[in-house]
Amino acid sequence: MAAQIPHRPPPPAFSPDWALFLDVDGTLLDFADLPDEVHAAPALIATLDALRDQLDGALALVSGRTLAQLDALFAPLLLPAAGLHGLELRDNGHAIAHARPVALDDVLTAARALAAKYPGALVEDKGTTLALHWRGAPAAEEPLHEFATSALIELPGYHLQPGNRVLELRPDGAHKGEAVLALLATPPFHGRRPVFVGDDLTDEHGFAAVDCHGGFGVLVGARSPSAARYGLHDPAAVREWLEQAVILSQTQEPG
Repeated sequence: MAAQIPHRPPPPAFSPDWALFLDVDGTLLDFADLPDEVHAAPALIATLDALRDQLDGALALVSGRTLAQLDALFAPLLLPAAGLHGLELRDNGHAIAHARPVALDDVLTAARALAAKYPGALVEDKGTTLALHWRGAPAAEEPLHEFATSALIELPGYHLQPGNRVLELRPDGAHKGEAVLALLATPPFHGRRPVFVGDDLTDEHGFAAVDCHGGFGVLVGARSPSAARYGLHDPAAVREWLEQAVILSQTQEPG
């Protein structure tokens, strides 16, 4: 059985009537110092492929990564997905994306100059957003926070989105909850019980969205407070839970 965190029960057994929404970093995949150092094992890709079939396609990735990054990570799978916390969205029919403001180029140049002073820090250009990472350079946290706050003057309509040792400059409006609701309005997600699995503050919007539609959230890790009703200890426990879901669904198939 998958490990659980204290004070939050493990999620219930898999049901084929779910619509499953999965965060990626810190949920499906373990963190690395740099985003490009993260890889999805073939066993996980096979598990997601099998679950997608069991859910008649109602499985989506909901991530801070771009759609292009998600497709590269989980190739050859091409799943419904929300990238950049909902600024990019792809259902089974089409994809949409927000435009990049010109001022972001100057902010990017200045951010990279600052990060270069702290070996291990990284400025990730995601097109519409910038992510300032300090997982590999803890001393860069305060300077990057100060820089990002001042950069908002040059980026009207943007705000700061904190994450796990990362801070993003991103447009107002879209978030993971809105992405989940948009997907729930389309086949094959419509009419199913939504389940959202995530670890970070950015996933709280997703937890709230599924709660409002008769579903539930699963928090990865021990962060508190959270709107998630259930919990799993870490990404390894999530992967085990998904593997068990495949086994359970296969034993339930008529034969």
